[in-house]
Amino acid sequence: MTTAPGPWTNASRLKTRHLMLLLHLHEHGSVLRAAEAAAMTQPAASKLLAEMEDMLGVKLFERHARGVEPTWYGQVLIRRARSAMSEIGRATEEIAALRSGHMGQVSIGTVVNPGTNLVPQAIAEVKREFPDILVRVEMDYSRPLVARLLDGQLDLVIGRILGPEGAADLTFEALADEPHSVIARAGHPLASRDDLHYADLARHGWILPPADSVLRARLDALFLEQGLPIPQNIIETSSLPVMTSLLRGSDLLAALPVESVAPYIQAKLLTVLPIDVGVRMESFGIIYRRGHVLPPAAERMLLALRTTARWLYPGLRGSG
Repeated sequence: MTTAPGPWTNASRLKTRHLMLLLHLHEHGSVLRAAEAAAMTQPAASKLLAEMEDMLGVKLFERHARGVEPTWYGQVLIRRARSAMSEIGRATEEIAALRSGHMGQVSIGTVVNPGTNLVPQAIAEVKREFPDILVRVEMDYSRPLVARLLDGQLDLVIGRILGPEGAADLTFEALADEPHSVIARAGHPLASRDDLHYADLARHGWILPPADSVLRARLDALFLEQGLPIPQNIIETSSLPVMTSLLRGSDLLAALPVESVAPYIQAKLLTVLPIDVGVRMESFGIIYRRGHVLPPAAERMLLALRTTARWLYPGLRGSG
């Protein structure tokens, strides 16, 4: 008796050109524009899409007057296709590096605080032993970094898992929590106040993270819970160099981990205002994809991050 092919057998028939077309369809929302991006005719693109849907037995895109939109099935395949294509590209780069005698590469994403101490020190450790490893570093907030990790654009992230999406596909090794303080320039009018109140903070301009970040929501809630208006004189940025430059040259305020600006505080360029705002972020940690085999350079970087973290964060001493 012949056994009907299962979904894995059908999925294995998907080719790179199918996946590329899928990504173009998602990006452009139009069969015609996706066909042009994939350097094929519109009928050929329609045929490829029909092949994919026939192989998987589900509708991947809804057709409407304005173009095409992915179904839930389509969204699942798009996410996996993006990761697969990224992995193929990364593999090609690694092979080229190995052929030229290099040790390969690793891409790291990090939030601000560990990006100013843990990550640079771990990179320095790896570079001392393997100077040919190419290390790429991105600094951002946790949500976009984790999204890029799931897409295969990053090997490791030092940040937080803030929601259930993709969490089952990730491994998290907790490192430390992250209390925030109010940072200002040295000599700021509020720096010498012994009776500082939330209302004093609300009257000043602020450097804030983007509106969709968890930290921004907690800072907004801080003022609202005190019956104060949310500051209107604001600058939005996720760049630490931009923040420190703006702080040093103005009376703006920012909420940051003290460790992230410690050199500026030690040099008496910035100061911590004498008020506890009670804003903390959940523990950050090392995040990587569960069940995914890291390339050798990323494995070496993971080991260096763990080693550096054990002495940088005392609470981890003795942990495995």
